[in-house]
Amino acid sequence: MRHNVILVSAVAVASLAAIASFAQVQGGDVQAADVTFLGQPVTGEQIALGQNIYAQNCASCHGANLEGQPDWKRRLENGRMPAPPHDESGHTWHHSDQDLFAITKLGVGGVVPGYESDMLAFGEILSDEEIAAVLAFIKSTWPERQREVQARITAKEGDGT
Repeated sequence: MRHNVILVSAVAVASLAAIASFAQVQGGDVQAADVTFLGQPVTGEQIALGQNIYAQNCASCHGANLEGQPDWKRRLENGRMPAPPHDESGHTWHHSDQDLFAITKLGVGGVVPGYESDMLAFGEILSDEEIAAVLAFIKSTWPERQREVQARITAKEGDGT
């Protein structure tokens, strides 16, 4: 009986440690409290949800590690652009939260009329909350400098503080 109590306790402690470390973001030192979306702090649960949704819906084009497709700045033979990285090496952090949300929900063509892209419009696939969670996850992977620059861009455009 005592062995079962110890085993259950060990599993509970290990589970709590796993949950706590999962709430921290890939960079290891970024906490959910450091990440905002549209000026509002996001939770570790939102980031974890976003990471899962990203893996299921975005990683096939943007890369499992947010690295984007090779030669992402060079047009493909069909005239469209490859999927850009969402890590700090890309340009995602150069856009406001509202712009990123709109591009994800409506597709690039929904934001830039006439622009042809392989980017799906996820508005019919994901809820607004799921889209926000994916963007929170992506933002959580950026170094502090990129998060600060992106927060200023968001604030300047009036869709976050």
